[in-house]
Amino acid sequence: MSALRFAWDEARGVARLLADTAQALLRARPPAAVVWAQAFDVGNRSVFFILVTLGFLGAILNFQTGFQAQRIFGDTSLIGAATLPILVRQLGPTLVGLMVAIRVGTGIAAEIGSMVVTEQVDALRMCGAGPVDYLVKPRVLAGLIAVPALWVIGTGAAWMAGLWVTHLAFQTNPATYVNLDLTRGADIAEGLFKAVVFGILIPVIAAHSGLQARGGSEGVGRATTQAVVSASLAVIVLDLLIGAVAFGLRGGAGA
Repeated sequence: MSALRFAWDEARGVARLLADTAQALLRARPPAAVVWAQAFDVGNRSVFFILVTLGFLGAILNFQTGFQAQRIFGDTSLIGAATLPILVRQLGPTLVGLMVAIRVGTGIAAEIGSMVVTEQVDALRMCGAGPVDYLVKPRVLAGLIAVPALWVIGTGAAWMAGLWVTHLAFQTNPATYVNLDLTRGADIAEGLFKAVVFGILIPVIAAHSGLQARGGSEGVGRATTQAVVSASLAVIVLDLLIGAVAFGLRGGAGA
């Protein structure tokens, strides 16, 4: 019960911070230079991490799909067509969200948590600069820009790695692999929507954990750990919920 209460309190705290951030964005936008600096930290510095991770996972997915297709059907010509929708709407945004939660969420929570325990956040309040306006808004806008871009890059890396693996392992013609017949606009819309939601929520969750830091360096460490756990769970849960809603909107199994 204590764990459920803690999760409920965390969810309420994140919801309040999200609402405060939305109100702050309606009042005024942060300077573009600050947003782009944060977007660089979230996006550019995550590109290599995303390329390597999604590339290997895409290779694994295509290899296992090809292995099963060859064993059951004796035909691997539809591997590319079958795996692309899964990458676009499911694995691409979810894995990118998890990677961003690990790499970026820890950094946001540690930075803000350090500012809290060293009383820099209190100093901001005394100067009339609220932590939401100064610390959270730029990071949310940066996530909104960077995570969808990383979704495109990561999905492309996974698909191209799959092309290479299926060609080497199953002698699948690359021209046959590049088949878009099973990919629909709804798949792209679902994947993009997930990337946008994750791009907004991961910085908010990480900032909330950082703002709750207490007790010096140990408190910062706890806040960092909590940010990764909460953001990762949020990505997984929202992936299921958004996917279920999209499945229903497409008309279920008949879509």
